[in-house]
Amino acid sequence: MSSTMFRPIVFLSVLSVFCGCAENKAQVRRTSSEEVNQLAKSGVSLQPGQQTTGSGVAAEVAKSAMRIDYQKVAPGAYQAMLGLENYVRTCGLEKSLLHLVKMRASQINGCVYCLDMHSREARSIGETEQRLLSLDNWREATCYTARERAALAWADALTLVSEKHVSAELFDETRKQFSEQELVNLSIAIISINGWNRLNISFRSDQEACPVK
Repeated sequence: MSSTMFRPIVFLSVLSVFCGCAENKAQVRRTSSEEVNQLAKSGVSLQPGQQTTGSGVAAEVAKSAMRIDYQKVAPGAYQAMLGLENYVRTCGLEKSLLHLVKMRASQINGCVYCLDMHSREARSIGETEQRLLSLDNWREATCYTARERAALAWADALTLVSEKHVSAELFDETRKQFSEQELVNLSIAIISINGWNRLNISFRSDQEACPVK
């Protein structure tokens, strides 16, 4: 596991996820003895009755050793994922918008690796701390454009598709901001980051393992 230290913005962004992102509806609960025993096998130290959330337990698990180096075990699949990501990077959508969408999906999924990656990348192209810190409450925030808000709503719906589905109303509203090609490309970007999130969370990758720029 990498010893890379998160910057304050990452701690705050991740904290907003692990403390109960409104879209995730995470509920605070107490860790059971069975959970403690299971986590202990993975090298995670928690006490019975310790307050946490579902995402909080995931965060603790993520601190332990990497389970599988998926890049080495399935290089063909990894290269295919990289190919998809390269398409996203060159599809013509604004870099700032892509970073917001990728951070939002990573926030919902609780992927600290991709949150770290994209917060750094977003700041490097001039993104403000206010906009990064407001992502967990983007619906109430006033610092995003109509196009960005449409993209974030689409990202929420696709990331939580089993809960939210994609309504005709949402589709129509999103189409007001994106052409058909742009909306397909935006959807591919959301699919891509959700894939990286799931790989990194499942196999406990370190920050350097997430290639999504």
